[in-house]
Amino acid sequence: MENTQESPLSWRKSSRSQGGANCVEVATTTDQIAIRDSKNPDGPTLTFQAQTWRDFVAGIQAGEFDL
Repeated sequence: MENTQESPLSWRKSSRSQGGANCVEVATTTDQIAIRDSKNPDGPTLTFQAQTWRDFVAGIQAGEFDL
């Protein structure tokens, strides 16, 4: 995971956000997933390797992080 400042990525929000400003936005490349806060589009982003992100999502779906 690395912290990046600026890139020419195509950002998108979930359709469930209904256009709100309090969302997480995601951009993808061939091998990375970038995430940022929609309230601060010029702020930092988190970038993950695509496989790391897939493993994280699978863990969420499997309930690995449930309290």
